[in-house]
Amino acid sequence: MQMAFFQIPARGDTGLQEDLNRFLRSHRVLTVQREFVAQGDNSFWALAVEFLEGPAPSGPGTSRGNKKRVDYKDVLSPADFADFAKLRDWRKAAAEQDGIPVYAIFTNEQLAAIATKRPTTTNGLQEIEGIGEAKAKKYGSGALDVIAGTGGSGSVPTAADDTEVVPPERTDK
Repeated sequence: MQMAFFQIPARGDTGLQEDLNRFLRSHRVLTVQREFVAQGDNSFWALAVEFLEGPAPSGPGTSRGNKKRVDYKDVLSPADFADFAKLRDWRKAAAEQDGIPVYAIFTNEQLAAIATKRPTTTNGLQEIEGIGEAKAKKYGSGALDVIAGTGGSGSVPTAADDTEVVPPERTDK
């Protein structure tokens, strides 16, 4: 993972904007952090781009690597798919709020695992491949609340906290 930094003046210089857009199109961008720096006529946007080496995928529906697209509606039970859909909606809102791509929060594969395994603590989330302590701490509360049926904004048990979020009883099993 690498970083690139850009300063785009608030007025004029479309060439720098074109350079940024060309860079974004040609790299596998993980996150973009942006900050407006107000300095009167010299105001500018400061951007930090976190990216992976290698070309960006091209075209709509491009498959990444050798992974096939999964239709989770076919793979998951109806109840698990309903939770998966709720988790996707929550993830989209969280990503928009943080200004990051949705997959930077949890991948679809991780959301499907959350929907099927129904973890009740951050430790349970960390048992899912690719979810570490930092991600569980930052986004675990919302995901656990969605699974528990409380909406995605409550507190989350930590490793030192033995209390669990208890999901409602499921009738589909």
